[in-house]
Amino acid sequence: MMMRTAMEQKVTRKRWLILISLIILLVGTFVYSVNAGFSKIPFADVVKTLVGQGSPQDTLIISQFRLPRIVVAVLVGAGLAVSGALLQAVSQNSLADPGILGINNGAGLAVMLYISYFPSTLDVPVMFMPLVGFVGAILTAFVVYGLSYSKQEGLLPNRLVLTGVAVSAAVAALMTLLTIRLDPENYQIVAEWLAGNIWASNWQYVFALLPWLLVLVTVAIFKIKTLDILGFGDQVATGLGIRTEKEKAILLIVAVALAAACVSVSGGIAFIGLIGPHIARRLVGSGHKWVLPISALIGALLLLVADTVGRMILQPSEIFAGIVVAVIGAPYFLYLLAKIK
Repeated sequence: MMMRTAMEQKVTRKRWLILISLIILLVGTFVYSVNAGFSKIPFADVVKTLVGQGSPQDTLIISQFRLPRIVVAVLVGAGLAVSGALLQAVSQNSLADPGILGINNGAGLAVMLYISYFPSTLDVPVMFMPLVGFVGAILTAFVVYGLSYSKQEGLLPNRLVLTGVAVSAAVAALMTLLTIRLDPENYQIVAEWLAGNIWASNWQYVFALLPWLLVLVTVAIFKIKTLDILGFGDQVATGLGIRTEKEKAILLIVAVALAAACVSVSGGIAFIGLIGPHIARRLVGSGHKWVLPISALIGALLLLVADTVGRMILQPSEIFAGIVVAVIGAPYFLYLLAKIK
């Protein structure tokens, strides 16, 4: 018993060390990213600006252009990673991801229609953007779920991924066709969205996204025990008193809403929801008490690094964060596929 307690304490210390290390890395990347761009600002001036003592020019560059984009990247990365962790738990498929399952493209299609038919709304009620994305994402999720569900066997994990890829491709093709009717200004926005650019980089979009994340992540946290029980399979979960279909429906809605809210302000960024939870489980095990926060930190760090690298590598031009993430995520996805027997 004493050996077991000592081992558990060691594991807990390791998990806390990983959590703290990721927070330090994220804060360090955050500070570094503030000065990543074409206009270089000395670090001392960056600090002065952050505490409210910077010059008007530095304040404009940092507070109105760079900080909102950095905050959006952190929030979107965390939200997509948590969404992926929930989807993988609900589907019991380690390859489940909002992008792979077509949820991102479903949200993107709805946002594209919103931009196309109501272009003036981009200027004022940005609070509607996550809601519009949610409608498209939830409709896509229902289609994928319905085509992957069997009355005899329930949700089929392998069919879920294959159906998601097919539906995602179909929605992406429809999005490409719709770009034909857009005017040049809105076409530019949509083209950047498709490439995974963090285009909504102002404080309005931060405040539009933040309430969704706070509410949905809070719901996910309250469902941690349910997530752990669902990992034992439907029969065991039912035996322990869990109403599996109801709980899966709630968790699916939370995951879809998270992905939709994030995608509506960030563009078509894939693989974050796949990579974040996978790395988290390798670091801290399968318990969602640790998987959810570690996934969120990894997702936030990954997208912030991708956006920072994209802004620095071809100055004054930039490579969109979605492209940088895809360069990392696609080989990792192939690696996971190769491991499945």
